[in-house]
Amino acid sequence: MATSTIKYLGGLRTEAVHEASKSKIVTDAPVDNHGKGEAFSPTDLMATSLANCMLTVMGIKAQNDGMTNIEGVVAEVTKIMYQEPRRVGEIHVKLTFPKNNYTDKEKKIYENTAHTCPVAKSLHPDLKQVLTFVW
Repeated sequence: MATSTIKYLGGLRTEAVHEASKSKIVTDAPVDNHGKGEAFSPTDLMATSLANCMLTVMGIKAQNDGMTNIEGVVAEVTKIMYQEPRRVGEIHVKLTFPKNNYTDKEKKIYENTAHTCPVAKSLHPDLKQVLTFVW
């Protein structure tokens, strides 16, 4: 079964449907690349997926290993585009944790888990991933 089905809507917009849940995501080309910037761009989704993946695998780690809960962690994502060739050159992710008295061991485990999430490991090694952890 397909993971998703994407339809081009015209006007530099797409609609993606997640086949298992039928949830939808609309994308729009960014203003700096002929679009209206009225929705996530494909590259915004890529950068955002990195943080989504980090939070998900850290949540799994907390749940499976009985570690301090990470509910309420906020990820702020900044995507930096390079021009020659046009591509995502850097993704900066700032993870701000609620004040839950994490142990030094838990902090190291969560940081390692974030750095090694499946999306992080799937991105090209030339793409700079800059992570900041605020405890």
